[in-house]
Amino acid sequence: MSAEKIIKITRQVLEKMAISFESVEEAESGLPNCLKIVIKTRESGRLIGKGGEHWSALNFIVKKMVERSVDEGVLSERRFFVDINDYYEAALRELKTKAVIMAERAKSFKTAVELEPMPPFERMVVHTALEGAGDVITESKGAGKNRRVVIKYVEKDRV
Repeated sequence: MSAEKIIKITRQVLEKMAISFESVEEAESGLPNCLKIVIKTRESGRLIGKGGEHWSALNFIVKKMVERSVDEGVLSERRFFVDINDYYEAALRELKTKAVIMAERAKSFKTAVELEPMPPFERMVVHTALEGAGDVITESKGAGKNRRVVIKYVEKDRV
């Protein structure tokens, strides 16, 4: 699925919601094989919601609409997310920083550190942020809404 098609669907959703926006554009996500669609709007509070609840719902709706619009019923393999005024960009930076801090904690105490449950995309961000971190490995544990990342200390000669 092309970025233009995803942008078009995102604009349609915003128009149906009666949300005014300055732009909807493709941007670099900083993640492998993942597209970021950025909405610039003065109504970010309505779109983000408390704790990002509305933002999460918006992403879900846009992804479902993109999946439904793919020809011949084949699901889109294009990974993407919608960001609002770089809200999620800041949240990603915070998540990556937290992952590094927790990895340092796992190294210092030579133990495993479990993070709180998080959606698949955020788990992927943590795994990616700690790739090649040395002395730690990451794995996902649990199921459904309780799935979380565990950062495990490993001795250098065992890696």
